[in-house]
Amino acid sequence: MTTYLIWAIIGFVLVIAELVTGTLYLLVIGVAALAAALVAFLGGDFWLQAITAAVVTLLGVYGVHTWWQKRPRQTKESNNLDFGQHVVLESWTNQAAGSARVKYRGASWDARVTGSANLNDTLVIEGQRNGVLDVRPLSG
Repeated sequence: MTTYLIWAIIGFVLVIAELVTGTLYLLVIGVAALAAALVAFLGGDFWLQAITAAVVTLLGVYGVHTWWQKRPRQTKESNNLDFGQHVVLESWTNQAAGSARVKYRGASWDARVTGSANLNDTLVIEGQRNGVLDVRPLSG
């Protein structure tokens, strides 16, 4: 079997394995193997293939690491399907403190309002603590 086919098979196996993990690192290594396969196909020596794979891997890992740093993983608390949903301000329980009742999914909920809002305004859920929704005005 030719060298470029070996590199290509390794690359495709790693790219497919990435679909299971979802970390993007196997994708980077798979793409690096495919780059080495291209160098082999074009007639490059093995040392050039290995250097190509190493450089593409290092650049890719740096890129993925940088990308993950800009998008930190969310905590368990933020795995809430209510975030970003719209609610309607029904009434104030303590307007000075920002406490209110909002209508959401056919029920009234306690909420802490950030910013200024009027009755019947549409608000957005930003979080939830102890059964109390944290909301803000839709425009802000």
